[in-house]
Amino acid sequence: WLNEYYDFKSGLDASTEKTPFSGGSGTLPDNPAAAGATFYAGWFSFLAVCLIGLYFLFTAGYALLLLGLVGLLIIAAYTPWITRKPLLCLLAPGLGFGPIMVMGASFILMGRYSVTAFLISLVPLCFVSALLLINQFPDVEADQKVGRRHLPIVIGRQASARVYAGLIGGAFVAILALALFGVTPMLSAIAMLPVPAAIWLMRRANQSAEDITQLVPALGVNVAVTLSTLLLFNIGLYMGAMA
Repeated sequence: WLNEYYDFKSGLDASTEKTPFSGGSGTLPDNPAAAGATFYAGWFSFLAVCLIGLYFLFTAGYALLLLGLVGLLIIAAYTPWITRKPLLCLLAPGLGFGPIMVMGASFILMGRYSVTAFLISLVPLCFVSALLLINQFPDVEADQKVGRRHLPIVIGRQASARVYAGLIGGAFVAILALALFGVTPMLSAIAMLPVPAAIWLMRRANQSAEDITQLVPALGVNVAVTLSTLLLFNIGLYMGAMA
């Protein structure tokens, strides 16, 4: 909600070349009268998250407080501030879907923080940060006009493609290393099955970094690889724990 609202108010939505994976949903440019409702819905949702967080603070423990505050900061500051800080913009989505969600859920279920949960959380951290990074490629010129300073703007698409490949490769290395060193069940290594598609993705990102028309099909494959790998990883963790 909030990202949708702020991108509309900044004029970003009006200047992006929309793809199925970037450029916003197009909802507010098509219906500008809904901007106010979107703004209030966003902050209402933010308040709801705070109340849910308070519930878990009281029931699971105050050690969740710092993690929760970092999560709230990412939500509130992402569009107006974090998108101006290249490294933060790269890592914030992955931190939200990785360490914050995984370690927070682990703490609620176990009553303590776990090194294992942290190591597992590095996998979604890499995948989600890579997903958001490559989805920024089509919007570089439009984002630059409204003051954003994410990695493809600062170091260029070609260099960012190498960072993307490093994140994807790092995620698969982490999956394999965790299984081989016994941190996760060996069955979790079934998440390595999408590796051939991931290799194709890394090559396509490098070859088509400056050719958005050629890159767009890869954005769809990227979503599929991310979701399928994380699903397989979860299935492997569950089956391994039940064995």
